[in-house]
Amino acid sequence: MTRSIALVLISLLAGAAAPAPDPAYDIVIRGGRVLDGAGNPWITADVAIRDGRIARIGVIQEAGRQEIDARGRYVSPGFIDMLDQSGKTLLRDGSAASKLRMGVTTLIAGEGGTAVPASELSGYFGTLERQGIAVNFGTYYGAIQAREKVMGDGAGSPSEDQLRAMEGEVRAAMKAGSFGISSALIYSPATFQSTGDLARLAAIPGKCGGFYATHMRDESGQLLAAIDEAVAIGERSGAKVEIFHIKAAYAPLWGKLMPQAIARIEAARARGVDVGANIYPYRAGGTGLDVTVPTHVFAKGRDAAYAAVRDPRVRVQLKKELAAGPQPDWSNLVHASGGWKNVVLASGQTEQYRRFNGKNFAEIGTALGKDPADAAWDIWLGALPARASALYFMMDDRDIDLAMKQPWVSIGTDASVSDSTVDPEAQGRPHPRSYGTFPRIIAEYVVARKVLTLPDAIRKMTSWPAQRLGLADRGLLREGMRADLVVFDLATIRDRATYEAPTAAPDGIGEVIVNGALALAKGQPTGSRSGAVLRHPCPGI
Repeated sequence: MTRSIALVLISLLAGAAAPAPDPAYDIVIRGGRVLDGAGNPWITADVAIRDGRIARIGVIQEAGRQEIDARGRYVSPGFIDMLDQSGKTLLRDGSAASKLRMGVTTLIAGEGGTAVPASELSGYFGTLERQGIAVNFGTYYGAIQAREKVMGDGAGSPSEDQLRAMEGEVRAAMKAGSFGISSALIYSPATFQSTGDLARLAAIPGKCGGFYATHMRDESGQLLAAIDEAVAIGERSGAKVEIFHIKAAYAPLWGKLMPQAIARIEAARARGVDVGANIYPYRAGGTGLDVTVPTHVFAKGRDAAYAAVRDPRVRVQLKKELAAGPQPDWSNLVHASGGWKNVVLASGQTEQYRRFNGKNFAEIGTALGKDPADAAWDIWLGALPARASALYFMMDDRDIDLAMKQPWVSIGTDASVSDSTVDPEAQGRPHPRSYGTFPRIIAEYVVARKVLTLPDAIRKMTSWPAQRLGLADRGLLREGMRADLVVFDLATIRDRATYEAPTAAPDGIGEVIVNGALALAKGQPTGSRSGAVLRHPCPGI
């Protein structure tokens, strides 16, 4: 009897001591409709993730440490934001909550330049890595940063020595991992940069597959000339050309300019120029009130411009220029929008003017007893050094649809991640693209209006930008690729952000995985900081 009991006890203890086998995978997504990102139709499959990469796609029997039931939902590569503005914000808040809720896993920033000078870029990247970020992040370096360091913020042509110094700044940025140089030629002092100067600087990233990425000199009446300039810089430098937020922002030529612009780009591509573009799906653009002041006012620098616009006598002349329409070096977005009634204050910044956020400048002028231009300039100057901003309603849906359909067009928000360190009241009303862009592509352009098919929309948001950027292990659902994925419900996905309520989170994005870690679960950020800094390799420059 005693011996029998002992044998039973030994058997039980032996069984208890045997550890349960470890799950074969970190995450298994079960039964979803898998869109691979290449434009193919969906298939039903499981997706297994291990050690930050996609380990298997198919019927998977083994368990994962985390299991996601995707039955009835879609699984795709994580979305890539080709026009992000988060360079500074991520230093303060790495959570990237607003982008995760849109299904975004990778940000490409730098339209206005990097958050730090070229000499500090490596350290900046290291800081992001140490602090942790929830999404992947890469950036361009601003050509204007090099110019301002060498010759200040006024007009004028650089000397040969100054150009060489600028080239040195660009080389430093490329060595640190920049994806190329950017320009924003609608803004002073960037507008003072010549085509030749930009081509010379772009030749440096052109040697290693880098970019000349541009907010072109004009997106309104002179759009075609601006495209010609961007293409010429690409041809002369060898750099890839990325056109930021392609648009035909000129009401008198809606329906006419965009087809011509597309034809220009197609012709350039046919002769071998690697040019593409990105777009956001909204009729309004959003930028600072400084663009309502003609370029020549900034010729002696910003401080001189501020002083000039404070002078009532100068304002008399500026109002005449506003009424006259665009100038060769100034787009005149008020004219392009059809007048002040179509320009809406987004962020007045100061307590005095914050009450007018969401009002158009015709209304604001009436309320203040001022000409709308005076109201805009008073708000702009009163906000300094902060930036008062506005929404400019200057695009047409037909033109947006046509551009969206082009195979070389990707998607960008032109917006920063949300910043939990800043009082929301002080931020004013951001553009709804900040919170709605990517779900809106699917809800509006795929489901509601059928401008795009779902596989092509996903391709535009995943494999196409990854291929452009040289991210060979992202943008597709393939075994061995980095595990950046999004799980969404086609039946419920929609953007809820509007011009009146621009920070409303979207519906339908369930889970987001960044480098194999669950960053969004059931629509809520998990606090993961699994994002990586993406550096473009540029050896031998």
